[in-house]
Amino acid sequence: MPKSLALSAESATDYAERARARLQGFSRGTYAVWEFTLKCNLACELCGSRAGSERRKELSTEEALEVARQLAEAGVKEVTLIGGEILLRNDWQQVVRALNDHGLLCSILTGGYGVSLTTARRMKAAGVAYAAISVDGMEATHDRLRGREGSWTSCFRTMEHFRSVDLPFCINSQLNRATGPDIPRLYEAIHAAGARGWMVQLTFPMGNAADHARELLQPCELLDLYPMLAVVFQRAHSEGVGMSAGDNVGYYGPYELLFRNSMPTEEPSLWQGCQAGLYTVGVESDGIIKACSSLPTGGFSAGNIRRQPLRKILAKKEMRFNLGGGTRAGVAHLWGFCKRCEYGALCRGGCSATAYVFFNRRGNNPYCHHRALEQQRRGVRERVVPARKATGRPYDFGLWQLVEEPIDAPWPSDDSHHFTWDRIEWPAGFEPWLASAPANEGAQDGREHVPPEGDE
Repeated sequence: MPKSLALSAESATDYAERARARLQGFSRGTYAVWEFTLKCNLACELCGSRAGSERRKELSTEEALEVARQLAEAGVKEVTLIGGEILLRNDWQQVVRALNDHGLLCSILTGGYGVSLTTARRMKAAGVAYAAISVDGMEATHDRLRGREGSWTSCFRTMEHFRSVDLPFCINSQLNRATGPDIPRLYEAIHAAGARGWMVQLTFPMGNAADHARELLQPCELLDLYPMLAVVFQRAHSEGVGMSAGDNVGYYGPYELLFRNSMPTEEPSLWQGCQAGLYTVGVESDGIIKACSSLPTGGFSAGNIRRQPLRKILAKKEMRFNLGGGTRAGVAHLWGFCKRCEYGALCRGGCSATAYVFFNRRGNNPYCHHRALEQQRRGVRERVVPARKATGRPYDFGLWQLVEEPIDAPWPSDDSHHFTWDRIEWPAGFEPWLASAPANEGAQDGREHVPPEGDE
């Protein structure tokens, strides 16, 4: 099976101390995600930013060009432009060229709807290093979640255009109850389309997703999701597709090394805690700066680049909450299960944005593989249930209650839309992998299934 991760509490603490020592004095991000506009030609059911209409006071072209200059001045090395749909702004080519002129690598994340061959050529000519296309599930699932019929077909037409102009592209996908069963078939489709990479992340309750609790995975459903993902990861790696896990996927289960490395390496990495403000910076389309683009605006806005230079904003405490004088400072925010977890010193509660939008407090992340396995061993099932609605603004969130109950307790009568292993649709190409799968203790339904054996 995939390489197992076995770190004692002592070795995890030591690893964390050495990692944090290397970060002392580190005060800027090297990677920026820039929300270029909230204007969008899709109506995604699970959109975290509630994109659709542009913000009331988005940055002008001149201001955007100044942001590009300040990002370079601050030491940022790579920028991903996201939306909404950035291609709906008429000045995207100017800004891409400016980023290149300042020596920054520039990529674009697009919804892939209505991207013409001419636009693909312009992206290549402007200096886009690579593109990412958001694809969530197979056609029926994707079109429903994206709110526009034909959007899935349009995504694959966009891939054809990118391939024809030799623009490298990868795929971004959300993992939830709707998309989970489609993941193996989606891999086959994007591999055939020529995708070089695939990044998957869990849908969490921010923006529109906060209004659709039915589609969100329950923590206990990770016990079936992650063995399935490990099968797909191994298949992707064997075929040269760089598949990687988003920042809210995994955490110290048996597949951590597999998930955390897009391709096998001699010195594999593993999750080392939230990187917001350490290696990342987020820019909103009206000039607000955050430590990470995934963080909600409320509580994490560090300032506006219209009113303060980026260098000064990056030095603020709102950008530096992941810096500390050692392991103790790095774990002071932990609570609940994460506070007593043996990996707490290294993990630091997983993705800050995910925990925060559930509980209005970071440091106790319900979306954790190690946690789900440990709770299962205790005979416990965890669920999250809405306790307060979101406000309806971009990057907003509500409040959720964490429920612990016996693992064999009946599910609530109003929650029958579950993700289980039996719902997964496996294409023929996966049969050799599944045939050799040994038993998995995490199966919800008692069946024996895990990914096949790989490198020891």
